Amino acid sequence: MIVTVANQKGGVGKTTTVVNMAAALGQAGTSVLVVDLDPQGNATTGLGVSSRAERPGIYDVLIEDVPMVDATVDVPENSNVRLVPASLDLAGAEIELVSILAREYRLQRALRAYLEEHPADVVLIDCPPSLGLLTLNALVAADELLIPIQCEYYALEGLGQLIRTVEMVKEHLNPGLRISSILLTMTDSRTNLSDQVADEVRAFFGDLVLDTAIPRSVRLSEAPGHGQSGIAYDETSRGAVAYRQAAVEFSTRVIDLREPEQVHP
Repeated sequence: MIVTVANQKGGVGKTTTVVNMAAALGQAGTSVLVVDLDPQGNATTGLGVSSRAERPGIYDVLIEDVPMVDATVDVPENSNVRLVPASLDLAGAEIELVSILAREYRLQRALRAYLEEHPADVVLIDCPPSLGLLTLNALVAADELLIPIQCEYYALEGLGQLIRTVEMVKEHLNPGLRISSILLTMTDSRTNLSDQVADEVRAFFGDLVLDTAIPRSVRLSEAPGHGQSGIAYDETSRGAVAYRQAAVEFSTRVIDLREPEQVHP
């Protein structure tokens, strides 16, 4: 199962979600591959891997046709999680992809070749806060789309553009793509605004919204500075507990959604 985590609005918790969902799934025994497509490389450093090391990364896979297996590294905190890291070179990939043949399929083809020889239960793709060619590659490669939405006043702003992009990708490039889940992030039970935004998002997206919401958490914010997921940094924190619950709920939901397709007469 390949899951893209995307929202072109910045600061909504995409990377935090990728890192902690990967940690939670890995902790539960699921094999996870994280692909860091964000030039900022925060998922890479958040999983304890340097983005400055002299080794191939996702840039080399997309632009130089380096096999993904040669760019994949182990994640120190969890043996069930592997990572295709971002590097500083990735910042130029949007421009370089423009002139490459079948540019929208670069990630899909690299992932398929990798997974044939190195199966993973879940692939999580972290996207930049834009709808450029990197995010488009992630949408074309994915089975499922997970959208984190921050519980703030402008939560739904710009989501129409993302949904239109998803529909375009489904129509022309990846018919199997579906939005499977919306995850509410940075909730604050002490404020009425957070509750109002959550209600608005649930009214808009209905059953797509996960029951579990991620609260604001100082420990989640501190963890990347230590090169760890929030779950490894403090597994008892409210944020870590919530991400473990969200991972269970998401896994169950996706399995239930896929199950009818696996039934044969």
